[in-house]
Amino acid sequence: MPLKTPARRRKWCRRLRREDRGVVVIEFAYTLPIFMLLGITGVELAHFAIANMRVSQITMTVADNISRAKQTVPLALPRLREVDINDNLLGAMVQGGESLKIFEEGRIIVSSLQQNATGRQWIAWQRCKGMLNVQSRYGLEGATQPNSGTSGFQGMGTGANRVQAEPNSAIIFAEVAYTYRPLFSEWVIGPKQIRREAAFFVRDDRDLTRVYNDAPLASVSSCNKFDTTF
Repeated sequence: MPLKTPARRRKWCRRLRREDRGVVVIEFAYTLPIFMLLGITGVELAHFAIANMRVSQITMTVADNISRAKQTVPLALPRLREVDINDNLLGAMVQGGESLKIFEEGRIIVSSLQQNATGRQWIAWQRCKGMLNVQSRYGLEGATQPNSGTSGFQGMGTGANRVQAEPNSAIIFAEVAYTYRPLFSEWVIGPKQIRREAAFFVRDDRDLTRVYNDAPLASVSSCNKFDTTF
């Protein structure tokens, strides 16, 4: 019996030496964290790209729709109403969906860029909605181009060539600011503020003197409020 013990041990050692099934488990254990890291990074980058795209789409949609919105009035120019602006802002919330939370994590600013009676650029009216504490990059309602010089308010938009309204016309300028929250952790992409802008000419005739608030009566989405209600 003792003579068989060393032989059995040698046989067991040879079998152990040829055994390779555990190698796969060890290799998988080494590579799993790497693949998980790559996967998480890819998902986070894709989520960030989608958030950018959706914010851009909301900005374009708001500017486009408000530039078209109007109430036909017999024997008078069509009017823009507070309820029309609110409907479009509410539509932006629906477009963003529950996951984006555009009003909880962001703010939409809509301005009407026009020429005043002296031919200078000015923000005739401005409406806002959202909890994020940001203002328009170009000024508040009533901001007016100086009589001379190139300093101060010269229009809206980035770069040297600002967007400017033509006589008896208006440009609806939309700004959207949104705080991006990462899906997993801040080590991939930390919290970032996404800002997008869009501008559309008012294509049809419109009463540009003011925003009307008659029937139906609606709350004014003024820019001194930071809320999500209408």
